[in-house]
Amino acid sequence: MRTPSDAPSARRIVLSGVLFGCGIAASMIDLFIFHLALQWHHFYDLSTTEVALTADGFFHAFGWFITIWGLFLLADIRRRAAVPWTRWTGAVLTGVGFFQLLDGVLSHKVLGIHQIRYGVDLFLYDLAWIGSAVALLLIGLLILRRTRPAQVPA
Repeated sequence: MRTPSDAPSARRIVLSGVLFGCGIAASMIDLFIFHLALQWHHFYDLSTTEVALTADGFFHAFGWFITIWGLFLLADIRRRAAVPWTRWTGAVLTGVGFFQLLDGVLSHKVLGIHQIRYGVDLFLYDLAWIGSAVALLLIGLLILRRTRPAQVPA
């Protein structure tokens, strides 16, 4: 029987959620929606279509790797103790927001390896992409803060 005294490591719960969130943002949101369904961009758009598709393949594999890693951590945590689902959900939102912000700022703006879309004014697209990333990140961090485990006096 699981008891509160078996509470899993707060760091492992957060790591599991953040990895899962980053993976979902990479593989489901970015790759499936923007790369495959809408075909707005590829992970690396500074070369040929073949290179872009190969880069998408590696990006896809990496995204699923971290998604599965997060789920394996979650399974291990769940095997040992009850999972604080609200905290884990906050970590997932933090991961989604972090990945989208990293992608929007680093890949789109700093490195310029791809944009959200081509042939359009990017201001509104960037505002929506980066703005939603910041919002998700802040909501996730707020949930994590509110669900912090009580400190045990030493």
